[in-house]
Amino acid sequence: MRKFTLLLWSFPIFMKKFNVFKLHHSSEFEKMALEIFQFQAKNNMVYKAFLSHLRIDIHKVKKIEEIPFLPIQFFKSHKVVSSNAAIQHMFLSSGTTGNEQSKHYITDLSIYDESFTKGFEHFYGAIEKFTILALLPSYLEREGSSLIYMVNNFIQKSKNKKSGFYLNNLEELVQNLTELDKNNEKVLLIGVSFALLDLVEKHKFKLKNTIIMETGGMKGRRKELIREALHQILREGFGVENIHSEYGMTELLSQAYSKGNGIFECPPWMKILTRDTEDALSILPKGKSGGINVIDLANINSCSFIATQDLGKTYANGTFEVLGRFDNSDIRGCNLMVMS
Repeated sequence: MRKFTLLLWSFPIFMKKFNVFKLHHSSEFEKMALEIFQFQAKNNMVYKAFLSHLRIDIHKVKKIEEIPFLPIQFFKSHKVVSSNAAIQHMFLSSGTTGNEQSKHYITDLSIYDESFTKGFEHFYGAIEKFTILALLPSYLEREGSSLIYMVNNFIQKSKNKKSGFYLNNLEELVQNLTELDKNNEKVLLIGVSFALLDLVEKHKFKLKNTIIMETGGMKGRRKELIREALHQILREGFGVENIHSEYGMTELLSQAYSKGNGIFECPPWMKILTRDTEDALSILPKGKSGGINVIDLANINSCSFIATQDLGKTYANGTFEVLGRFDNSDIRGCNLMVMS
């Protein structure tokens, strides 16, 4: 395994030498994940302290299942970075009243741009061929959303002038969506769940050329629904066979996608593991439900190994399902240390 000198690697050089976006095989993924782990264990002061608290000998970590995952709560209380490079941008989670927002500090936005572009095109093809219609009111109404940044980039890449965000102009959205679909245009309507529900309550569609993609979350606007119920309402309302989904979060630089039935696939540089909810350091076998751990190799200047507050299940073919969230705000077994 290559040895990295503390803080001497610049991230452009690191990305060029270990280009995560050129991964093809699982063996390549594991090798690179272990190299990035060694790098971040030495350079990320928050992660380094976390590993030290757990008394982890990083040189004995030989498999990705042995890598400890940083609880996602640390993004609310600490600056999680792996270099002293200048911060280009900061993404903020939506947060709720009385709760702190997660902060994701970005030193190189081009890595995020490349990740979400290649990630989308890995599953759907060239963005330029789509008309992008965005119905993301709760995200547009605040600053610092990584989702808005990504979708705005998609809109800029789209060659159709009708691509854009729709907030208070729903009638224009309905007209454009109907006309574009009728004209056999490739359309992506991406929206937060409650806004898509609001739309189909007022208008009924029979779409043939449009992908409906929900990004999850009622954001306190509606009662939470289980996925099956939500997708059934949306399928009937839009007249489509499947509802697609995007799985991402403020603390990541990559997204997974589902083309239906809530089964998600990751791009080659991202992987999902599940952990025991009683023992956060134990990784579960495929098919067992547990806490979702994300390996996001694009997240090099932050932390590529994050224990989320989501519950899920992984399958033998590398896909996964999101089953819900933990009932309480703390991840059992992960609240192992307090750092000032």
